[in-house]
Amino acid sequence: MNLKFKKYWRKTSLKKEQDGICLLKHIFEIKPKNFLEIGVFHGVTSRNVCELLYLIHGYDFKFTGIDLFNHDNSKLNEEIAPQTNFSNPLKQIFYKYIIKSDPYSYESVKKLLIKFKNNTNIIKGDSNNVLANMNVGEFDYVFLDGGHKYETVKNDLQNLTEVVLKKGTILCDDYNLSYAPGVKKAIDEYVFDNGFNIKILNERFAEIKCKDK
Repeated sequence: MNLKFKKYWRKTSLKKEQDGICLLKHIFEIKPKNFLEIGVFHGVTSRNVCELLYLIHGYDFKFTGIDLFNHDNSKLNEEIAPQTNFSNPLKQIFYKYIIKSDPYSYESVKKLLIKFKNNTNIIKGDSNNVLANMNVGEFDYVFLDGGHKYETVKNDLQNLTEVVLKKGTILCDDYNLSYAPGVKKAIDEYVFDNGFNIKILNERFAEIKCKDK
């Protein structure tokens, strides 16, 4: 299948086309029906994932996304977060003066996903807190791309353990990110402590699954 990762004239952490395609191919192979994304940002990955799940399952899928959606939140300022402002002046003008919409906002992401409004649940909040109060065992695939501090990644993973125990998949982004070494440290410790399997994809993503018995 010829998969394409579209950017919808927004910012995305998956800037290289091969990274986006690698993610989509991995999702296509697993064919999850209940998907969780932590770290929605501008919603680019969310929209691509929903389009792919629709291609696989029609409207018989669920997508949940969690993000702070706040430029000034103290939690965000403490994190190693992507730059939310555009370097392209045309995009700055378009969003600020023409459509007057902040692409990194809850409302803007909801609008981007309007085609799948009955399939999506976008949650504004701190993933460490939100996950602790969710039934995470219902998810069969998690794309973890939220806060990049060691403590945040470790807490998110610990809250997601039931996903792996129920034979689901966690795919962590930025495993080898040089300026955020806490990501790799947290993932490696989590996998070792729980006896899970880890597989590195495209020198970027870390796939976490249960070991086959």
